Amino acid sequence: MGMKLKIGEREETLGYKGDFRFEDTAEGIGVRETDARFSGSLVVEGTLENLGGSLRVAGEIRAVRALVCDRCLSEAEVPERYPFAEDFSRADGTSDAEENSFGDDGIDLAPLVRDTVLAALPIRNLCRPDCKGLCPKCGKDLNQGDCGCDREAVDLRLEVLKDLLHDEPDRG
Repeated sequence: MGMKLKIGEREETLGYKGDFRFEDTAEGIGVRETDARFSGSLVVEGTLENLGGSLRVAGEIRAVRALVCDRCLSEAEVPERYPFAEDFSRADGTSDAEENSFGDDGIDLAPLVRDTVLAALPIRNLCRPDCKGLCPKCGKDLNQGDCGCDREAVDLRLEVLKDLLHDEPDRG
């Protein structure tokens, strides 16, 4: 589908500000399924603004990420928003490799969108922030209710001290 912003006369019009909207699949912008899975399209909306020496592209990416929760192992779809803002300048051959640049064909937003999405992925996938996970004894999903298991974690190295407390006579 592509996410190419055409520049044309916008580069010459100081103070120009215009909206844009793109829609593409995760695969279309280079996000592999091994990186993240998304349900449906990624929607990119934002503004292009001429700042004089550069063009600012700012906006938000909306997507629904499909995941398996790391705590309860249930499948979930989580709507997410990823804000972005980057400045681009005309490529003149002498610019720094780290600098965002554009040529006569415009600004390709796909790399920016891909990098923004991948950088924002959480370390843990959770179906919801308050997910209770699975019972470590019986494996029941604790989001669906308590299982009744005694889940008090006891350090086996300290179990001997617990026994000493019960064996000691009352010193009253």
